[in-house]
Amino acid sequence: MKWADAMKCLDAEAADALRTLLDEVPSLKVEAVEFESSAGDHRADLIVRIKAWERPRLLVCEVKGNGQPRQVMMALQQLRRHLASFGEEALPVFISPYLSPKAQALCREDGTGYLDLHGNAHIVFDGIYIDRRVPGQPPAEKRALRSLFKPKSAQVLRTMLHDPGHSWRLAELAETAAVSLGHVSNVKSALMSRDWAEADKGGLHLSDPGALLDAWRDQYEPPPGKRIGFYTILHGSAFEDALPFALGSTANGDKAILASFSAARWLAPYGRVSSHYFYANRDGLRRLTENLKLSPASKGENVFITVPKEDGLFLDAVEPASGIVCASPVQTYLDLSASGERGREAADHLRQELLKW
Repeated sequence: MKWADAMKCLDAEAADALRTLLDEVPSLKVEAVEFESSAGDHRADLIVRIKAWERPRLLVCEVKGNGQPRQVMMALQQLRRHLASFGEEALPVFISPYLSPKAQALCREDGTGYLDLHGNAHIVFDGIYIDRRVPGQPPAEKRALRSLFKPKSAQVLRTMLHDPGHSWRLAELAETAAVSLGHVSNVKSALMSRDWAEADKGGLHLSDPGALLDAWRDQYEPPPGKRIGFYTILHGSAFEDALPFALGSTANGDKAILASFSAARWLAPYGRVSSHYFYANRDGLRRLTENLKLSPASKGENVFITVPKEDGLFLDAVEPASGIVCASPVQTYLDLSASGERGREAADHLRQELLKW
């Protein structure tokens, strides 16, 4: 479908959704709906003529296919320029397929009504109060976020979250995160559209790392790979003494690092668990097996090793103590957040200790 035709379809959907919403209010009467209506040099995507308590009103609507905060801010400015041309009875309304809570807040702060096709709405005037909040996100928005948090993109995000205030040249970021320049460019666009990053003469930097991490946590899926359970006869100090010989994250060869609760014990201690968790590549798996005296177990496992399909999460491994190599605080936070109530408590503690920007 051509872009112009797609926008016409979106305008029609917006008009139907707005009319349906307004028809639910007994004191409102929709008298006319006009597409691409002009006043002077200004043209609105959609005009809805209504009567509220028998008083005529004009809803001047801007319809956009992208409801990310950056696009919302530009649309709000455009609406304000329109209003003067449409007269004193005009009221601004922004409509998009989906508006995140941050985008909704921008509209509220601006005094502009809004509606999205997911069902969220806020329109207030003349004693009329419409406020509807629908939980969750539409499938298209979920797909977009999941794409942003896929393994290659995650390498870029972890690199930036390691030092949110650092300004990155795109080539420098691509080299550090070990991804292509094109991939970094895509991540940049996704972050900036959501107002999570800004670009200036110094480069690209995160402007709202907390919101980015919140969204990642809510959409988090563990790195794809094979999870294997083992049993070790080593306990207590014997296990601790063997760890430095078992761990490592070298540029080439074997990679084995502590993960989840086991990493959190060294990064931000909160509470012990009886099991041990690791990320390792195939060579690292052999190293762990030999040094920790692991044996396969179908029951009673006390060691869990994930062999990820991608090696990216080893790039930003950290060494909180000599010979002790852990997944990064960001990766550990995400893994803990997906590990039940106790994991969420440990994740909150780690975030307060290490990720409080």
